Amino acid sequence: MTNYFKEHIDFQMLSITVTLVIIGLFSIYSATYDAGASENSFRQLLYALAGLLVMVAMTFLPLRALQFASYPAYFLSILLLVSVLLLGKTVSGSTSWFNLGAFRLQPSEFTKITTVMALATFLSRSDVSLHSMKDLAITTGIILLPVTLIMLQPDTGTAMIYLCMSLPLLYWAGASRFTLLAVVAPLIGALTALFGTTPFLIALIVLGILIWLTKEHRIVAAVVFSITVLVGISVQSIYSGLKPYQQKRIDSFLDPNADPLGAGYNVLQSKVAIGSGGLFGKGYLKGTQTQLNFIPEQWTDFIFCVPGEEFGFVGAVAVLTLFFLLLVRGVWLASAVKNRYGSVLALGLTAIFAAHIFINVGMALGLLPVVGVPLPFLSYGGSALISTMTMVGILLNLYVNRKEY
Repeated sequence: MTNYFKEHIDFQMLSITVTLVIIGLFSIYSATYDAGASENSFRQLLYALAGLLVMVAMTFLPLRALQFASYPAYFLSILLLVSVLLLGKTVSGSTSWFNLGAFRLQPSEFTKITTVMALATFLSRSDVSLHSMKDLAITTGIILLPVTLIMLQPDTGTAMIYLCMSLPLLYWAGASRFTLLAVVAPLIGALTALFGTTPFLIALIVLGILIWLTKEHRIVAAVVFSITVLVGISVQSIYSGLKPYQQKRIDSFLDPNADPLGAGYNVLQSKVAIGSGGLFGKGYLKGTQTQLNFIPEQWTDFIFCVPGEEFGFVGAVAVLTLFFLLLVRGVWLASAVKNRYGSVLALGLTAIFAAHIFINVGMALGLLPVVGVPLPFLSYGGSALISTMTMVGILLNLYVNRKEY
């Protein structure tokens, strides 16, 4: 019996997940303790229990049934993204939710999963190759369709998750170095252009050398480089077309002190909270920044400040270590799964976790712009928590079926 459980249950991933969920529940309770939002901690507990049920169900679902449902689930999620634009609830300038009474359903959280499932199904076909322009175009279309709909909400943070998870997934599926560089180069050009002409020119020189080293056809390489240049040049005009709150988020990222009482306020207070925790922290429910509500709605995007302030450097490192172990386990599983669909799916889901962790922690530390990306298992939110536990359930399913071809 012991061997059976060892063979069919990934206790490492399961224990990491449960530990992170518990840390999240305690962190949310602390963040809402004196903020007049204590009911959120109870709701999160209910979301965690619902997520646990979904996780168990996904674990024991037949893998073939999961693969068979990939395309229908993807098209259903696209339909929901269209519907939310027409019928959804607008919160903080973004129409991203269906208001279902006490529960707000955010379709984009679940579309991340169905997009990876659809990509895994397509890329696992024996007649598909990312070296084919047609197959690469179809793959790009599967990714860009939900991204476009999400940008219309607008929800820049969630759209970034899709783009970030695409690169490791494409690499795992066999994309060439040039293909990956062609995807990344315009993004780097756009980002460096925000910092000024000199950083942009340096980036162009480095990217030009890298593109040349790939030894791709000169015309194709020239097209990619030209697109990178045009994207960088057009950044300012695109910036002018953004909504004021989006412009402020970019400005506060480049210089949080430029608007210390506005867009940069949360970032500055977050850095103060984490820094004030010292080595061992101030103790549970004793964090001054947290308990005095210096960070508005800290239990959502800035939840990482709670263990950082109350348990200090040790607590923050412990949380990051758990996330690191989760990612390592996910990559190991992608390597261990014999089925190509399962391998690509495992890597794609792990990449979603990695993107969320990297962007959210970067936001909390002031290293990345504030784009509204929750921290997996810790941030408050029913859709976010249930979707992440759904992903864990799929990973546990792949562990059970890892030897199936």
